[in-house]
Amino acid sequence: MFPSDTTTDVRDRRVAVLPVGSTEQHGPHLPLATDSVIAWTIASEIAAKYPVRLLPPIQFSCSQEHAGWPGTVSISARTLVSVITDIADSLRHNGVTGLVLVNGHGGNYVLSNIVQEGEGLALFPGRDDWAFAREKAGIETSAYSDMHAGELETSILLHAHPDLIRPGYETADHLAEDRRHLLTLGLAPYTESGVIGRPSLASARKGELLLAGLAESFRHYLGLFDLGTA
Repeated sequence: MFPSDTTTDVRDRRVAVLPVGSTEQHGPHLPLATDSVIAWTIASEIAAKYPVRLLPPIQFSCSQEHAGWPGTVSISARTLVSVITDIADSLRHNGVTGLVLVNGHGGNYVLSNIVQEGEGLALFPGRDDWAFAREKAGIETSAYSDMHAGELETSILLHAHPDLIRPGYETADHLAEDRRHLLTLGLAPYTESGVIGRPSLASARKGELLLAGLAESFRHYLGLFDLGTA
């Protein structure tokens, strides 16, 4: 998950995309790096279609709701703010005037605040971008129900990185519709496996269409930075 650009390749790229993932449990069938892989995959699709600079992913973020599961590693929200702010400042000193945070982890609530408080920043995909992509792909589980290691995430990996998926997703479905105390208690009271969603409905075709929908939706962000198309 590293771009192959040289200094010459990125010389005229004034907008960068920064994948922000996590290292956290994703049930028994998806890797700890799932959110980072998905953020990287989305950002790579964007970079293939639009004239943006693709940055390496941030692979640790705010995964405190997954504490207690082996493999989960978190940093604080204030640390994530500092890291992204420093990256944005460094890019700005080198002529990059726009930075799009491509978020792969739903628990990174603080990214919205970073964008609101910063300059030349955007957050992708937004709620409407995901809704468009989910409809395009025919995702059957609602966005609320399909919270973690479910139909959407499993579909993207089935399409883009099938070698990372372990057996068992076909029988791993688990729904937890009442999660009102998630922020206080974390995920553990609502799922024994770590899954909340229906991965049994996932398919590589849905993953392909999800990525295509997100790449198409990114066009709406072009006017923020006057990018144009590749």
